[in-house]
Amino acid sequence: MGATLTASDLRKGLKLEIDGEPYLIVDFEFSKPGKGQALYRCRLRNMITGTQFDRTYRSGDKFLAADLDEQEMEFLYKEGNRYHFMNTSTYEQVELAEASVGDAKNFLTENLHVDMLFFKGAPIGISLPNFVELKVIKSDPGVKGDTASGATKPVTLETGYEIQVPLFIEEGDVLKLDTRTGTYVERVKTSA
Repeated sequence: MGATLTASDLRKGLKLEIDGEPYLIVDFEFSKPGKGQALYRCRLRNMITGTQFDRTYRSGDKFLAADLDEQEMEFLYKEGNRYHFMNTSTYEQVELAEASVGDAKNFLTENLHVDMLFFKGAPIGISLPNFVELKVIKSDPGVKGDTASGATKPVTLETGYEIQVPLFIEEGDVLKLDTRTGTYVERVKTSA
């Protein structure tokens, strides 16, 4: 069971349990009118469904901290729209639906270590490492004479994800990507 919190504990990034579901405070604003109680305006995001809403609390309100647990997991494989992971310390296997994996599916490769978030013992999502390395499986050649500064072309990565990269990238190259923005960082290894 999560700890009891008061309105003065509210801040951006805090995870609360409201009506039996975990919520993340994505935006927070404190105001103290001349008379009366202090007001705490929060934008909350449901950590399971992703829905967001605004709510205002008063200084006497009490909350329950979300009972969340994070465990290191290793991605094993995808079967249909289910993603299978293994706990790196207990070797217990857990599966997540594609909706719970979200955009992280664009960066998942076999044996990648991720942090899985659990709410009351049930998996609700994963956090990727900040950077991953993926191989280019499809790349059109750069257009000859298209050497303008910053020119890019689309490539397809081993996960099926498409991104824009500099013209010198070729099939077989391994690229370093930022999982937070989904963008190219650098070429790690060439195809030769």
